[in-house]
Amino acid sequence: MPKYIFNKETLTYEEYTYSGKLKVLRAFLLFAASIAVAFLYLWFYTSVLGYDLPKTALLKKTNAKLNTRLELLNRELDADADYLASFQSRDNDIYRSVFGMSEIPAEVRNAGFGGVDRYAYLDAIDRTGLLKQTEVKIDVLTKKAYLQSNSFDEIESVAKKAGDMAACIPSVPPIVPDRSQYRISSSFGYRSDPFLGTKKRHTGTDFACHIGNEVYSTADGVVETVRTDGYGYGKYVIINHGFGYKTRYAHLSQIKVEKGMKVSRGTLIALSGNSGRSSGPHLHYEVIYKDNYVNPMNYMDLAMSVGEYSQVTEKASVFSGNNPS
Repeated sequence: MPKYIFNKETLTYEEYTYSGKLKVLRAFLLFAASIAVAFLYLWFYTSVLGYDLPKTALLKKTNAKLNTRLELLNRELDADADYLASFQSRDNDIYRSVFGMSEIPAEVRNAGFGGVDRYAYLDAIDRTGLLKQTEVKIDVLTKKAYLQSNSFDEIESVAKKAGDMAACIPSVPPIVPDRSQYRISSSFGYRSDPFLGTKKRHTGTDFACHIGNEVYSTADGVVETVRTDGYGYGKYVIINHGFGYKTRYAHLSQIKVEKGMKVSRGTLIALSGNSGRSSGPHLHYEVIYKDNYVNPMNYMDLAMSVGEYSQVTEKASVFSGNNPS
């Protein structure tokens, strides 16, 4: 609407027009005033009344929802970690043990999560630390689950060979279990050394018997060592059965196998004797599991009949045909 002013000279009303500068100044003042009013309103709304701006309130609401989801995810990850820990314990104590496999050490299962902070980039955007904590848990569980999956795959592979494994466990005596032909002269464990008289660990079982008594492999395997030790085991044979098992037959008079030869349970491998550091005719028999000496009596059944034992040796002789006479 145009503005009119009264002209005293002409005694008439004339239309008033603003100059360009005045218009700009007026617009600037109006704009500055509106800015000032807006800031005053924001200050009063946020500082005096304590309200959040709509966008801030929306972001806070969204952030609260995300934090709730992260907390729920963390609880689920903790539960999954407990389940995985039970699998790991069962894996080491039962599954791997049953199949003669070495357990996976804790330092291997937990490897790769120390040292350099690979999550430092989250510190600037995650003041609560919840996002960082969640990502760490996910990475740890992913790595442990991958390792556990590989372990199960390995166990499955070994389980498919369970029949082979059963044939490789030294489960029969090394001589015919005829009580009239032998006696146990020394057991596994600590005893008085027959030469020095001092207490010393005996790493096997001694079968006192006549020189020339037939000695048989107690499980399937490959002849690893054929050797003569004049001041120790005398003439002896070591058979590697796989799956962590080895057996030693010592103080022999004659050896009927050669290094590298495959043998079966019940294969004739030697004749007993009195060679090496021996106080009398006998067979010294050892079972070695994962490089540790174990009690042979925990594996063999001396109560089996001579007839049952003969079936084992006869079966071995059918499949061998490569033993030197």
